[in-house]
Amino acid sequence: MSIVRETSVKKLMLSFIVLFLLTLFLTLTVTSYQNHAAWQLLLNRERAIATSLLEQEVPKELVAKALNATDAGPEGIHFLNQLGIHERTSLSVLSPLSAYEQSTFLLPLFTLLFSFCLLFFVIVRFLSGQERLYQKAIEVVASYSAGSFDTPLPESLEGSIYRLFGEINHMAGALKAGQESEHEAREFLKNTISDISHQLKTPLAALSMYNEIILEEPECPEIIQTFARKSDASIERMKSLILSLLKIARLDIGSISFQKILCPVSKVIEAALDPLILRAEQEEKKILLPEIREGQIYCDPTWTTEAIGNILKNALDHTSLGGIIEIHREQTPLETRIRIADNGSGITPEDLHHIFKRFYRSKTAEQTPGTGLGLPLAKAIVEGQGGSISVQSEPDAGSVFTLSFPHPSEYTPA
Repeated sequence: MSIVRETSVKKLMLSFIVLFLLTLFLTLTVTSYQNHAAWQLLLNRERAIATSLLEQEVPKELVAKALNATDAGPEGIHFLNQLGIHERTSLSVLSPLSAYEQSTFLLPLFTLLFSFCLLFFVIVRFLSGQERLYQKAIEVVASYSAGSFDTPLPESLEGSIYRLFGEINHMAGALKAGQESEHEAREFLKNTISDISHQLKTPLAALSMYNEIILEEPECPEIIQTFARKSDASIERMKSLILSLLKIARLDIGSISFQKILCPVSKVIEAALDPLILRAEQEEKKILLPEIREGQIYCDPTWTTEAIGNILKNALDHTSLGGIIEIHREQTPLETRIRIADNGSGITPEDLHHIFKRFYRSKTAEQTPGTGLGLPLAKAIVEGQGGSISVQSEPDAGSVFTLSFPHPSEYTPA
């Protein structure tokens, strides 16, 4: 029976068993006492009759015969009736039996009252314990309704009520997780809007100024052309900024599902390099791609290409004229690594732990182009696919970014 597993019911049943055994013991003790008292009363009565007869010089043979007699005759019954001793005679009239009557009545009454008090105490204690448990549950559930999940319901004991408490605790955990998720979503939206607003102020102010200059000089083609180019650059920066923010936002809230497949490493790197080759030539910088042994990584090729491209853009931004950027591939039993090394300005120790934060720009990088979103976006893409990204750098000694992609535990080609 499931009710037997209830801890409180077990205690109640144990209390009833103990109470039953105690009552049985008291009943047997009282019965034994009353039997002994009755025998003692009978013995004293027999002794008194024998003494009285012997004092009247009745022969001992007749006394013994009278004491051993078991049959009541008509003469004896009539004689006792004349003395007022019969079935309706009150025991209180017979002084030797009055004390026995009192003990016979009081002892069972005391035993009954004592057993009833113990039973009443056990039941009240059980109900009080249940009431305290229910009151505590009501208070905790009320705190859950108020949004406070700090105090869980007890669920360490056995029984249906504690299993119910366990399920309520699980439900409270889900509600707390949902509450935290909602709070994080609101904070994320608030921060994202704040970031977009803050980052758009500068290009919007520049566009407004350029537009005013163009309007003030409508007959000067050179000025119009110059500030039109600047306006176009500001628009491109705003587009890049907004697109990067939207991508990071989608990655943060998990709305992007990576379509991971086995991709040749060389093709992913070449796709990331392709839009940057012309820029590297214009800035007289070299991107070296030593012969990479053919290998594959398990990733989403489109997003991974963008992550590698952002690392390469960051390397181009922080290398001077004649700078060199090298790309290597390393294979280990657990993962594939893509290392991107440059001989640029490097990163100071105080900046090294902050470079993956959004919009973070060190003092030494204030004059370099960029929005401060390339590295955070690359990190979000790589980690969103189960990989990791790390950096090693020293001031004026270049930087080395390592993108690590784990091997798939199971892969079945389509």
